[in-house]
Amino acid sequence: MHKPALPVEETDTYQDQIRIVLVETSHSGNIGAVARAMKNMGLGNLWLVNPASFPDEASYARSAGASDVLDRAQVVSSLDEALADCVLVMGTSARGRKVPWPVTAPPEAAARAAQYAHQGRVAMVFGRESNGLSNDELQRCHYHIHVPSNPEYSSLNLAMAVQVICYELRMHYLRSLEEGESRPHLGSMVRPGDPGWDVPPASVGDVEGFFGHLESVLEAVEFHRRSNPRQLMPRLRRLFQRAHMDQMEINILRGVLTSVEKAVEARDGVGPDKATAADAADEGQDKDHV
Repeated sequence: MHKPALPVEETDTYQDQIRIVLVETSHSGNIGAVARAMKNMGLGNLWLVNPASFPDEASYARSAGASDVLDRAQVVSSLDEALADCVLVMGTSARGRKVPWPVTAPPEAAARAAQYAHQGRVAMVFGRESNGLSNDELQRCHYHIHVPSNPEYSSLNLAMAVQVICYELRMHYLRSLEEGESRPHLGSMVRPGDPGWDVPPASVGDVEGFFGHLESVLEAVEFHRRSNPRQLMPRLRRLFQRAHMDQMEINILRGVLTSVEKAVEARDGVGPDKATAADAADEGQDKDHV
């Protein structure tokens, strides 16, 4: 009926303490999409309260490789059964209630879920596609979770809502793993020297050598004159230093400049009109205010 799936990460640990509960889901494909959202974030404990149809081909097709989450899913006939052994219940709610109820945003909900997960099962409850959870069902929850979406278009489909909550659970879990460590999961890699970058950053000496080479080549092609420098080299220096180049990038650029030098030498051997080229370079600098 479905292809095998890779196992859910960290089964029977913190993630498995978090129970995703879907109440009376109308479309089985949405159950599959929820399973996929859960597995993306390392979760695998899915409970289904009186689904219209499950299991079926549509749910497995939409799961896109998360069939193991569906294989393990618990199907029960009432919300009571899904919540009976839980120590904390939080339900998603998109609208206000006559009786104010404790409301939390997804990040805070994830932190609270992690706290209680050490004591027992935690249920995150999602309602029907058409009208969510009933008032009676929401009153079974200790907290309501509100996703602060665009008030002019606030409705999320079921899998989207589950993805938002599971993402926050995942982020909280990763942060807990990396407290006091080097943050291999969450640390950014944006420039040479960051963990994971493949080449060391260029040294100041390497960069200065490149700038000297660049200025020499720009003079050779008569784009830049030391006697009338304007602001060309400071602006180019600002540009390249903003890039935080690595050693390989410096080597590539130096190789490009060397090729340009060879081309200039070949050109000079033919004897082009140097004055015309210089005038064009000056005109370009005046036009661009460099």
